[in-house]
Amino acid sequence: MIEGPYLVLGVLGVLATGLMAGVFYAFSVLVMRGLGALPPAQGVAAMKAINTSALTPAFMAVFLGTGALCAVIAVVTFVLWPEKGTVELLLGSGLYLVGAFGVTVAANVPRNDTLMKLEAGTSEAVRYWPTYVREWTLWNHIRAVASMAAAVTYALALV
Repeated sequence: MIEGPYLVLGVLGVLATGLMAGVFYAFSVLVMRGLGALPPAQGVAAMKAINTSALTPAFMAVFLGTGALCAVIAVVTFVLWPEKGTVELLLGSGLYLVGAFGVTVAANVPRNDTLMKLEAGTSEAVRYWPTYVREWTLWNHIRAVASMAAAVTYALALV
């Protein structure tokens, strides 16, 4: 079993990435399904409101904090190279940083930015909405799986 600061970092890694996995999963299987069932104008308006509320400190602290924690775990592990759990700690960090944080920046945020520019009731928004829901949800599934894999990998580092 890993010890000292690695134990604390590993436990925090499991908790933070597990929390984000739950957020992403719930969004994919509950929120996006519900929004996708709405008429496009209502779905666009609701998602724009959600995207605005996601920029509040409550969510951003957890999302960015998890990314920062994973980066710290990776750097500390790489620099100090512990006897046990090294591969798992580095892999867990990479899974979250690339598969969740990176996908957010490269795939989900650009789609959100495009949606935010559209007026909810316009024909352009109505045409874009099904594409947005399909693509955004696919990338969100990837974030959920990557976050869960990171949590499991961090947990493996603890044993």
